[in-house]
Amino acid sequence: MRVAYVNADPGVPVFGNKGCSVHLQEVLRAMVLTGYEVELFTRRTGGVAPHDLSTVRVNPLTPLAQVEAGARELAALDANEELERLLALGAFNLVYERYSLWSYAGMEFAQRVGIPGILEVNAPLIEEHAAYRGLENRDRAEQVAKRVFSAAKVIVAVSSEVASYVSPFPQTAGKVAVVPNGINPDRFPESVAPTLPSAAGVFTIGFVGSLKPWHGLDVLAQAFEEFHRQQRESRLIIVGDGPERPKLENHFSASGLANNVVFTAAVLPAEVPGLLASMDVAVAPYPKLEPFYFSPLKVYEYMAAGLPVVASRIGQIAEMVDHQLTGWLTPPGDPGALVEAFRTLRALPELRKRMGQAARARVLKNHTWTQSIRRIFDLAFAQPPLPHAVTN
Repeated sequence: MRVAYVNADPGVPVFGNKGCSVHLQEVLRAMVLTGYEVELFTRRTGGVAPHDLSTVRVNPLTPLAQVEAGARELAALDANEELERLLALGAFNLVYERYSLWSYAGMEFAQRVGIPGILEVNAPLIEEHAAYRGLENRDRAEQVAKRVFSAAKVIVAVSSEVASYVSPFPQTAGKVAVVPNGINPDRFPESVAPTLPSAAGVFTIGFVGSLKPWHGLDVLAQAFEEFHRQQRESRLIIVGDGPERPKLENHFSASGLANNVVFTAAVLPAEVPGLLASMDVAVAPYPKLEPFYFSPLKVYEYMAAGLPVVASRIGQIAEMVDHQLTGWLTPPGDPGALVEAFRTLRALPELRKRMGQAARARVLKNHTWTQSIRRIFDLAFAQPPLPHAVTN
């Protein structure tokens, strides 16, 4: 089977190290491992393909000019002509596209030639861009959404909240399936040497991800400051980079904790397992966000690494993590609750071990990328199409 994978979003570097990049690479990898021949059409490569993805043929789409926002949005709309022309040069059995604000050519091409079109929706992009990045041509973005939802055969939402976002569009009726993110077991073998081993007796708390305001890192900083005051033999590892880093560094410097916090900056996906092996617990301290639409890749990877997860009880996380069985759930935005979780888990190493083992077993059984891709492709070739919205 030949698959055209479309990524027209200039903000998603396929072979980079952002969370969206890891997600895209793992979906590609699952397709290859399942036996599909994949051809990639992408606005941004972001680096060189890993060796195990070298069989994926890459068709670069013309980069968008660095012009003012409104003109750039319209240029992205015009770029659909190029994508359609390139797709028409190949013979495909299926088109799989990561939804982006201005791209509709992939799904409309699939519909026109009579092959399944799968649209993967990771976020309410129109609302997200309007709130965080600015959106000059919102009406045009809404028109694109209607076109692409109408043309797709299956719309894959990564969370129930994303499904709730797309479902009011009448063009999505009977097409929506919730398939959460997953993990690649090969990246997380049982025994991985820690990249940053700690001294004996030091309790290590860790976070992996982009340092953005919606990740709750200010709450984590407050919690670690208080926890370290109570437990001097402790440290914090922050893996990633982003706009919140200067604020965090200033906080820890002012608190006298600079020597107890390690910032690694952004790392390649291959480096993450060794860094997770350097932690005793891993944190996803999201604040109270409405709606919370994420399917947090970091939480799946924490669990795959056999770590107990300390995470906010919000959205899909509350479904993923069983409190005191595979992790520890806390109220969003509550540094005191994080401190209590850290204190309890530090005092009970056997509980940490049981939680980590149970978390790993759960994601290996139910949440691998190959399982997700097989399910999605089964939906794409189902006859008749989905009779109603499907949830995980």
